[in-house]
Formats: sequence, C-alpha cells, structure tokens
Amino acid sequence: MSNVSQVLQAKPSVESHPPTLRSITLPLPGLDGTRGLLEFVARNDLHTWFQRGDGFVGFGEVARFTAQGPSRFEDAQAWWQAVIERSENQVMTEDDVAGTGLMSFGSFSFSKMSSFESRLIVPEVVVGSRHGKSWVTYITADDGDLTRASAEDMLARYLDDPSETRERSMGDELVGGKLTEEQWKTAVARGVAHIHAGELTKLVLARDVLARLTEPIDTAGVLRELAVRYQDCWTYSVDGLIGSTPEMLIKVENNSAQARVLAGTLDRSDAPDNDPSYPERILAGSQKQQHEHQIAIDSLTRQLEPFTASMTSHSEPFVLQLPNVWHLASDVTAELAPDDDGCLPTSLALVGALHPTAAVCGTPTRVAGELIRELEHMDRGPYAGPVGWMDARGNGEWGIALRGAVIEDPTHIRLYAGCGIVDASVPEAELAETWSKFRPMIEALGLPY
Repeated sequence: MSNVSQVLQAKPSVESHPPTLRSITLPLPGLDGTRGLLEFVARNDLHTWFQRGDGFVGFGEVARFTAQGPSRFEDAQAWWQAVIERSENQVMTEDDVAGTGLMSFGSFSFSKMSSFESRLIVPEVVVGSRHGKSWVTYITADDGDLTRASAEDMLARYLDDPSETRERSMGDELVGGKLTEEQWKTAVARGVAHIHAGELTKLVLARDVLARLTEPIDTAGVLRELAVRYQDCWTYSVDGLIGSTPEMLIKVENNSAQARVLAGTLDRSDAPDNDPSYPERILAGSQKQQHEHQIAIDSLTRQLEPFTASMTSHSEPFVLQLPNVWHLASDVTAELAPDDDGCLPTSLALVGALHPTAAVCGTPTRVAGELIRELEHMDRGPYAGPVGWMDARGNGEWGIALRGAVIEDPTHIRLYAGCGIVDASVPEAELAETWSKFRPMIEALGLPY
C-alpha cells in the first residue's frame, strides 16, 4: 500500500488548530531486545527512534505541526501543550514509563534561517519498549471505542501491508553534492584562516553527496541495517529523515537530564592491527582532538546550567567505539531545577535552549553560523538539527541528526557529514573524516564505495 513516494507526495494538511486526541496504552508482552522491536520495522513510512532494545516504532499519523524560523521550538512546544490540554489518555500499563501515552516524533531544522519546515508528528499507533517494559499505544482524533481490540486491530492493519524489499542494483551510484571535494577543502582552509584571525575558536563545516538509486529505497531495510550495525547509536526515522546518530543532545526522564557530547574522531579503517591502545593513544594524546572536544563540552554545559540544580560530567572524555570510527565522548547528567512557577523544563524546551551546540555549529555561535552559510553553499535542512520524541509529561529524547540522510524522492537520497574545524585542522584530513562519517549510510544503502 505505502512506499516512500506516497509518503513524500501525500502529506496530510498541517493542523492550524490543536486537535482533540484520545489515546489508550496497553501492555504488549513478548518484545525482547533490539530484534524484538525490529520485527515491527516493516514499512517504509515508519517513524522510529531506538537504541538496542529501547525505543519506539510509530505507524500512521493523526496530527502534524510545522514551523520555521527562530521561534520554531517555542511554537512547537506551545502547540504540543495545547494538544495535551485537549486530549484524553488512558495508560493501562502497570508502570508509568516515559513514552507511554500520548507522544510525538519530531525533526527540527539546523538553522533558524532554513527553508526546511520543522515538524512534530503524532502517530496513530506506537509500539514502545523501555526499561524491560513494552506496550502499544493507539491514538485517535475520533470518538470510536478505545479498547485492546481496537488497538490491536489498527496495529495489525499496518503490519499486514509491509514494504517490499529491494536488492542492490549495479546501477546505484554516489555522485557529488553542492561542492566538489576541492571546493570543500578550500572552504575548510578559509575556515581555518578565520580561526587564525581570532574571529572564532571552532567551526563545524558539512558537505553532502547524493545517492542515485535505480529502484525506490527500502527504508525499513536501511533502518534495520543501521540498528544492527550501530547498536550504540540511536536509529531514527522521521518523515524522510533517516540515520543512526551517536550523539544525544538531551534526554529528559522525570526530573533528570542526560546528554552525550562527541567531538574528536579517528577513522577505524586506518588503524593498525593488534594494537588495542591505538585509539586511546591517538585521540587522548592529540591536542587538536582534545581542544575540539573541550570546546563542545563547555558549550553544552554552559547552556544547560541555568536549568539545573546540579550537574556532573566526565573529568576526562572516554573513547566511544563505533564500527566506522572512534570518538572522544563525554556523558553529562543533571538534576533539573523548577522555574519560578514550580515547573520543570520539558525536553523540547531544553532543545530550544541548547541548540545549536559547538559540536555541530562552532563557537561563538553567531560567527560560526554566518560562516557556515557563507562557506557550505547549502541549506542543511534537518541535518545536524534535533530529532527525536517527547511525551505528554515533558519526557523525551532528542539526538542530533548525524550519520544520516534525507530522502528527497524515492530514488534520490542526500547524505550529509561534517567535521569540527579548529586552528590545527588540515583540509585533506577533514575531507577523509567526512568519508568515514558517510560510511554508515553508504553501507546501509548497499552502495559501491
């Protein structure tokens, strides 16, 4: 019934007023680990967010909100709050787990000047699994019965019509993006020159490549590949934006928040055999990599601090091992502080306060943002923007849309990758790093590389 072209060409109209929604959440026993949740990744029009056995698979759509510009986060939060106030939730599970009940998936533009429409999407059916608990939520805008039978019937309707898989074709190809490799290296050199001139201390520059397929993309198959290969990342799919990100911008559960900051990268393909100390020696011993990481962690903690009662982070970054690269990583945890009205900040409110961090933009933010627009020659759209989910209680997980792609149409998939540029950056090395970051999507798409 549904393929990517139908999803991209037949969008429902944007809600001009918050809808009145009703939902019921019921236990769904039997899900076990990543494989259990992946059994539901069988359609190309899914919304997903999961890491290992925890996360969500969403089907259908009952409401949508879109916004652009500097107030996109605040506008989305106001719309979502209005939806919550007009809605009725029945949560029939024993444990009140974050993500049960009414929830939405979201994708936001990297830039406030982007033409991309940031969006919140409320699915019709959600299969969830967190902390060893699993459930199904059925959300509707009509006044029909909300029962286990109606929820299971609606889920079955979606699962009865899975997407067709596709085999890799020898005609599939990867072509250049907005800038050639030489043009992008020139942009990096210009960025370094601005840093040497003292205008900023870090700049993140991205580039794109385009995958041309001979047959429509098997989105579900790509997501399954990413989830299995990159189990320490969060695999996402929201309205044609797909990928598997290693970076958590912010996670909120009850009154606590967590973040994972990455900056500093080492390609695993260049590593010597039988030298387990190699990533630690090279990353931890590199002044350039440590400097880049420290800028990123200072950026996030500085922006998060006003919302917290206490905050802790690693005194030294650790090495995160992924199949394609190693990263310097730091985890941050915080206890959230209530505002003057006694309310805790929601996950989306924190997203609006934190984005963009130095990890995806640079510092100072304004100067870096202006240089990104000048040097990249493209609209990043949702790339490096927040992507994730939130529930009616303000809980949520928002990653940074990295290691991913935008499905422009069923046979044209645009991939993005970026690098942190500091005063010691070398254009040739930064270009090689982008290819290491393209690799997850290239492999998942089955493209020649």
